[in-house]
Amino acid sequence: MQFHHHGYVSGDPRVSPPAGTGVDRPADLPGEVDVLIVGSGPAGMILAAQLSQFPGITTRLVERRPGRLAIGQADGIQARSVETFQAFGFAERIVQEAYRITEMCFWAPDSQDPSRIVRTARAEDDPNGISEFPHLIVNQARVLDYFAEVMANSPTRMKPDYGYEFVGLEVDHSDAGGDFPVTVTLRYTAEEGADAEERTVRAKYVVGCDGARSGVREAIGRRLEGDQARHAWAVMDTLAVTDFPDIRTKCAIQSRHGSILHIPREGGHLFRMYVDLGEVPEGDAGSVRKTTKETAIAKANEILPPYTLDVKDIAWYSVYEVGHRLTDAFDDVTEGEDRTPRVFIAGDACHTHSAKAGQGMNVSMQDGFNLGWKLGHVLDGRAPESLLATYSAERQVIARDLIEFDKEWSSLMAKKPEEFDDPAELGEFYVTTAEFPAGFRTQYPPSMLVGEHTHQGLATGFPIGKRFKSVPVVRVADANPLHLGHHARADGRWRIYAFAGDDVSRPGGLDEWADWLASSADSPVVRFTPEGADLDAVFDVKAVYQQRHVDVDITRVPRVFLPPSGPFGLTDYEKVFAVDPHVDIFEERGIDRTAGCVVVVRPDQYVAHVLPLSATDELAAFFDRQMLELRRD
Repeated sequence: MQFHHHGYVSGDPRVSPPAGTGVDRPADLPGEVDVLIVGSGPAGMILAAQLSQFPGITTRLVERRPGRLAIGQADGIQARSVETFQAFGFAERIVQEAYRITEMCFWAPDSQDPSRIVRTARAEDDPNGISEFPHLIVNQARVLDYFAEVMANSPTRMKPDYGYEFVGLEVDHSDAGGDFPVTVTLRYTAEEGADAEERTVRAKYVVGCDGARSGVREAIGRRLEGDQARHAWAVMDTLAVTDFPDIRTKCAIQSRHGSILHIPREGGHLFRMYVDLGEVPEGDAGSVRKTTKETAIAKANEILPPYTLDVKDIAWYSVYEVGHRLTDAFDDVTEGEDRTPRVFIAGDACHTHSAKAGQGMNVSMQDGFNLGWKLGHVLDGRAPESLLATYSAERQVIARDLIEFDKEWSSLMAKKPEEFDDPAELGEFYVTTAEFPAGFRTQYPPSMLVGEHTHQGLATGFPIGKRFKSVPVVRVADANPLHLGHHARADGRWRIYAFAGDDVSRPGGLDEWADWLASSADSPVVRFTPEGADLDAVFDVKAVYQQRHVDVDITRVPRVFLPPSGPFGLTDYEKVFAVDPHVDIFEERGIDRTAGCVVVVRPDQYVAHVLPLSATDELAAFFDRQMLELRRD
C-alpha cells in the first residue's frame, strides 16, 4: 500500500485522515443525507464501505438491531468475493481466519450394503485455476466486521446507526421534492423499553438492503415472485464428536434416508450440516419450521450409518423451505417511466434462493459493489444520473441466472440415490459448473459502461464484461513480483492498463498513446480530472511491458505512468510493470504482442473495454458517454 505522500505517517496507514463529511461527523442521524442505506447485511455493508471512500457524500446506514451481528446465517465465501475483499484491503486477514475449501467429497449408499454410506468420489474445488484466491468458509458476522472497519478507517469515518427500524417512505418527483425528494420514516428502537419514537430523514437516494421481508421493497411496490420447492432442510452450526472420516472436508452425503450437505467451519472444530427433512406436505402451513434440534440430530444420525454423530453444542439452528423468488426490477422506476431511480433494493430484498449453493451473501455483495461506485460517481458529479439505471439492468439478469442454477443444484441435492441415472451425476455437476458458484460466470452486455467486442482479439484472456482476472507481473521500479489486479483498490477509480506492443516508439504505439492521454484535450484524464487533484485521482493508469524488468529503462517511461502524487509532487513509481519470468501475462491473457492494447476496467473490477493503442477516438468516446467534466479548485 502507498502512504507518506502527504507527509510522514507514524501510525496505522490503513486509517485515512478524516476528510469532507468525516470531519466532525455528527453522532446523531442528520435530517438530510445523500444516501440512506436500510439494513447492515452484506449488501448494505459493502455499499456503505464503497461510499465511505467519497468524502463529499453524506451516507448513513440504519439498522434495527441494537448492535453488530453476533452470528450470521451465511458462511460460504466464493473466490470472487475474496477478490473483492482484496480491493477493500482485508483479503489476507480473512483468509487466515477462515476455513479453506480445497476439495469436496461425495458419499452414497454402498452398492454391497445400501444401509451404509461410502465415499464415492473426491472433486478438487478449483481444478482449472479460476482464481488465485481460495474458496472460504467464515461467519457472515466477521465479514460485516471487516467492512465496518473499512468504513471506520475511511475519510468519512462512517459507522452504522443502530436501533432504527424502517417504517415507510415517500418519493416526491415534483419540483417541490427539491434536492432530497425521498422522505423516510424511521422508528427508534435502540433502547430496551423506550417509547418507539418516529422521525423522518430526507435523502437524495435510498437503498433497501433489509432482507427477504424488505420494507423498502414493499414501499416501492416491488414484489418477490417465484415458487417454493416444497422441500425442507434443517441447518445447524455444530460442535460434535464423530467417527465420520471427512468431518473436516466439504461433503455431499446421500443415503436411503435422505441427504446432508456438510461444510466445515472456521476454527478447526465447528461445522455446518444441512439435513434433509424431506418433502413438505400440502397444507403444512409452516409447521415443518418447528422441527426441533433433537429431531434434526436424529435425522442426521439416520443418514450417516455406519458413522455416528454425538452433538455437544449447537451455535445456531434454523429450518427453511427451499424457495426461489425474484423481483422484476431492482429500483423504483416502473416500465414506461422516463426518469432516473431514487430508491433501490439489493441482496435478499430482491432475490432469494436456497442456501446450499453458498450464493446469497456473495451475490448480495456484488449487488452492493455494483451500485456503490455508481452512486458515488453521480453524487460526486463525475457521472450523469442515467448511470444509475444500469444497476437494475445489470444485476437483475445475474440474479435470474443464479436462481436457475440454484434450482438445479438444490433439486439434485434433494434427489434420492436411486433416482440418479449415474451415481457420479452430482459430482460431475459440481465440477462442470464450478465457474458459476465461484462467482465468475457474470458477463455484462454492451451498454454505456461496457464496450462492444470489436477488438476482443487483442486480449482474448480479458473478456469484455467479465471480471478482470489478475496475473502475476513484476514491478519495474523495485523488482517486486505481485498480482497486477491486486494493486487496484475499491476507491471508485477507473483502471486503464496499457500493454506495450513490440515497438513502443512506432506510430500508434505506447509512447504516442501515453502522450495523447497526458496532453490531448480529448483525453479522459485531461477532461475529467478535477483541477487541483492528483493526475490519477479519477483514472489509475498503468503500463505493462513485454520485457523483463531489468530490460525496461524507467527513465524513458512516459510521465503519465509516473505521475506526481500529493502536495509535494512525489513520483509514483508503482504503475510500471514487466512480465514475470515464470508467468508471461501476454501469453496467459492472449495479448497481441505486436500491437499491444488498452484494457479498461470499471471500479467494480469488470473489464469495460479492449481497444488498440491507436484507437484514441474510441477511448475518448467511451468515457464521454458516461462521465461529466467537472473542474474544481
